[in-house]
Amino acid sequence: MKTAGIVAEYNPFHTGHAYQISRTRAALGEDTAIVAVMSGNWVQRGECAITDKWTRARMALAGGVDLILELPTVWASASAEGFARGAVSILAATGVVDILSFGSECEEISPLRALAQCLNSPDFSAALRQELGPKKSFALCRRQAVERLLGPEKAALLDTPNNNLGVEYLRFLPPSMEAMTVPRQGAGHDSGEERDNFVSASLLRRRLRAGELTGVFPFLPFPWKGEPADLRYLERALIARLRSMTLEEVEALPDSGDGLAARLLHAARQASDLEKLYALTKTRAYAHARVRRLALYALLGLRKSDIPPAPPYIRALGFNRRGQALLREMNTKAALPFFVKAAHIHNARRFSPAARALFQLEERCTDLYALCFPTPHPSGLEWTTNPVLLP
Repeated sequence: MKTAGIVAEYNPFHTGHAYQISRTRAALGEDTAIVAVMSGNWVQRGECAITDKWTRARMALAGGVDLILELPTVWASASAEGFARGAVSILAATGVVDILSFGSECEEISPLRALAQCLNSPDFSAALRQELGPKKSFALCRRQAVERLLGPEKAALLDTPNNNLGVEYLRFLPPSMEAMTVPRQGAGHDSGEERDNFVSASLLRRRLRAGELTGVFPFLPFPWKGEPADLRYLERALIARLRSMTLEEVEALPDSGDGLAARLLHAARQASDLEKLYALTKTRAYAHARVRRLALYALLGLRKSDIPPAPPYIRALGFNRRGQALLREMNTKAALPFFVKAAHIHNARRFSPAARALFQLEERCTDLYALCFPTPHPSGLEWTTNPVLLP
């Protein structure tokens, strides 16, 4: 039996995600086990997930995943490179994942592999240094450096988000793990339209936050329940946090270099809402997503020094019976200690001080996330919420 690994946010889980799982099993065998590394309560675009990680884990298990592992916030909220590095490290550390499956706009994996090899090469580092400039974004410099080395056709693959993430996954893929790609179907990333019975997760989030539930039900594995989370409930708290910070404190946040820290502080003293904050800070050199992430780091109090070189533990958020069998197999094969309940990480000697410190940070991130709902949730959910178990 093969075990395939998938990296996802499932924000929320929808028919496109179910399609990727079904195509993966069609290619590898219907008895293939699926392990998903899923972002926790905070996601890469610098905002809160639409609903909590346990609810999203339940959605994913209902949609065909066997074991859900958490990608801690320090990597879940990072750039594509950091996101991929953390997620692939966790999949590799399980010791049970044979192959990585990811969605892409490209129907072939060979050009994505060529891009990954290029980005890992000394020639790319040299070409990138020649492209870097004060008024150019890193993404543009990176693309231009790749174009120098591989030509415009391959460089253009980096313009689409799933290809870009796929290349980052392949950069960190260990030699022991294979990879396959499933072509993305239907509506594009961040698209506002329905196409071929598929929609983007961003459209579903907009509909959920607007209360348009009839436009959501056909694309979810089971009916939506509860209130959707929205960062606007912490809007003033985030701006207040920035207004109370010093330049040195903002410069201690991840990815705050190149003058971005000072610009974000200046914008916070003028902005009255988050969209205004982002608009005042964004430039050609500072991408919108990077600005959002930096503002989120300020809210969460997440510093560069809080990010370990690699994940120090594996945490299971949910599983079915096949997932339970994988956890038993991980007892002898995993390269990192793993746990399913919060009490385990504090009571077991096998967890390092770095692992405990990272989980304490996760507790704080979850307590802040609990305030992102119309009706605030209580703190302490990391301790009171059990992992999801489906038959």
